[in-house]
Amino acid sequence: MPRTITCRIINHPDVVIDEIVASCNGDMRGAFKALLLVNEQLESELNHLYEAAYGAPTERAAKKSRH
Repeated sequence: MPRTITCRIINHPDVVIDEIVASCNGDMRGAFKALLLVNEQLESELNHLYEAAYGAPTERAAKKSRH
């Protein structure tokens, strides 16, 4: 997340929330659904990065049992 967006969320969360809802034509349910989808995407990317850095969960467990 770019620094400018992070600062806006921290300093002005109500403004950011209003912008998200406005981008969904005022539909709160649509805005919430969009945020859930974005969160799911970010979690997936984070898992891929973690696996690239440390290996798949089964690989990590095998490495720990060898030590």
